[in-house]
Amino acid sequence: MVSVTRKKTLSIIALSAMIGLLLLPIVVSIPALASGGGGGSAGGPPPDAVKKDGAEPEKKVEKARDVYYKTEGVVVGAPAPKTTDGPKDYPRYNFESRVLLWFANQQHLYYGSFVLAVPIFCMVIEFMGIVTKDKAMAKKYDQLAYDFIKISLTAYSLTAILGGILIFTFLTLYPAFFGYLSSIFRPVMHIYALTFVAESGTLYIYYYGWDKMKEGLLKWIHLSMSVILNVIGTLLMMLANSWIGFMMSPAGVDEQGRFLGNIWHVIHTALWNPLNVHRILGNMAFGGGVVAAYAAYRFLSAKNDEERAHYDWMGYIAMSLAVAFLIPLPFAGYWLMREVYAYRQQMGITLMGGLLAWLFIIQATMIGILFLSTNYYLWQALGRMSGAERFQKYIKYFVFILVCGFLIFITPHTMVMTPAELKAMGGQQHPVLGNYGVMSAKNGGINVIITTTVLTFIWYQRGNKIPAVSWAKFGNIFMGCFFFMAYVNIIWLAVYGYYIPANVRVGLSVPQVATTLSCLFFMTALNLSMLKGAKEIGPIMWGKISVRSQYAIIMLATAFTWMMGLMGYIRSSVRLFWHVNEIMRDNSPWAYTHTVGFAANMISFNVLFFWVSIMFVFWLGTLGAKKAPVGAKAPVPGGAPAPAVGH
Repeated sequence: MVSVTRKKTLSIIALSAMIGLLLLPIVVSIPALASGGGGGSAGGPPPDAVKKDGAEPEKKVEKARDVYYKTEGVVVGAPAPKTTDGPKDYPRYNFESRVLLWFANQQHLYYGSFVLAVPIFCMVIEFMGIVTKDKAMAKKYDQLAYDFIKISLTAYSLTAILGGILIFTFLTLYPAFFGYLSSIFRPVMHIYALTFVAESGTLYIYYYGWDKMKEGLLKWIHLSMSVILNVIGTLLMMLANSWIGFMMSPAGVDEQGRFLGNIWHVIHTALWNPLNVHRILGNMAFGGGVVAAYAAYRFLSAKNDEERAHYDWMGYIAMSLAVAFLIPLPFAGYWLMREVYAYRQQMGITLMGGLLAWLFIIQATMIGILFLSTNYYLWQALGRMSGAERFQKYIKYFVFILVCGFLIFITPHTMVMTPAELKAMGGQQHPVLGNYGVMSAKNGGINVIITTTVLTFIWYQRGNKIPAVSWAKFGNIFMGCFFFMAYVNIIWLAVYGYYIPANVRVGLSVPQVATTLSCLFFMTALNLSMLKGAKEIGPIMWGKISVRSQYAIIMLATAFTWMMGLMGYIRSSVRLFWHVNEIMRDNSPWAYTHTVGFAANMISFNVLFFWVSIMFVFWLGTLGAKKAPVGAKAPVPGGAPAPAVGH
């Protein structure tokens, strides 16, 4: 006993020392952020401006005004370079440089999003395994978390390789721009590099220490490592987002692009916070979709019922996590667009009502596909439950509501037409369809879709259960009335928006969102309360599900991948002919906006390349899979036996 305690103590000390060493560079670098970066502070002269004994007085310190914060700061950087269309600033390699950079950046973003999301899933699932009282389920959750992190390990290596390729592409194709951006973010470049090293070390310790820290206190220490891993990963993402935010909405520099010494102003731009929220929700939904697609791939290639049961359950867990982050994602998108309008109204008009408006119609189509695929999967999943047949007759009504909301959501405000068609119709706005192409109708459409998805999920939770609480009848009536009033409120606000000015109409999205989120949180919580001690009609028969459901999962993951590529293109295109908006002009021969067709083809190529490469990652994951003896296998909850527990 003493020996075991001593080993645990030494393990804790060693682990703490390792984590301390990993985090030490970051902690040491924090004062640089707090003091405003590597240059002088915004309120005083830089160190080299202080007089020395016997030395000649230095030149007068030059100050300038921050383009965003409107505060004065000491100029400590050079102005943004004025590039020219030549080999010095824009080297030629017989191919459009922007397309090469687009490809490298998008692939790095895909894999970066994936490896950021998966450790968060592992943390949640491992925690569920620790706190559950069912030992068989605890092993199942632990095995699932291990499978997730094993998939991400190879992807993490590819992410690092793609990051190196991306930097090389910047240095080779856009040296002047990359040099300027590096000079602005120089005070935190070392933090980014050291954070990456810390994340790598933590990830490998977390993965290879899985079997050594699988019981008791060591298991909690192992879980705490996943928390540290996710904190570091989120910090990395936020630093990367600061570069995007600076390019779209620069701050911390003057009108000439000169750094004013306060790195926090450079990082904390007008769009940084909404970008962080939007990106982390998007990454989580994307990561869940990719893992669910992996489970679907393994389900379709399974050789026996045992494997199908496990990967059906794995796909359901991943799908649930993806949808949990997908539902609030449109609201984060609204916030981001609202901040874009607040920062520069012209940027908002370019996005939503001008040059890039039709890209948002494509985005709306992708969002509709995501929610339709989710609902279809849940409807198919009812087939694995005894007693769920009672809900099948209502599916056609759900389809009708979803399709109506989807059609309104994707309706364009203006049409793309030839001059003859434009003349015949009397303008770009269709006399009938144009009425549904405004944000008032679109907000109503998407909120109806999300509310219906919540209702579908609640019915799925009840698939094989009948509430047994004494107040079940009252709860059902209350829930039905709540959803009915939610639909009425959402639709009424959408109609009411036509009768008020546009600046007032924008505010109607708030009560619509509040209504939808109320259905999500309150009704889901109410349903779970009603299902405590519920009567089970029959077990969930994992693996007994239509193969069409797995194709729906793959469709969802592919659509989300495509939409991520689309949104990346939109964020970049809104800058038009600027490297850094209104600070550094793009004078390359490619400083124009591609056609919608070209952009769609390029996005599709990126999606195809990613999925081909991630399939290779999946295949590598199957090579390392170990099979445990039959006796070591734990049962899948509610049905067929589970695969091996051993790693």
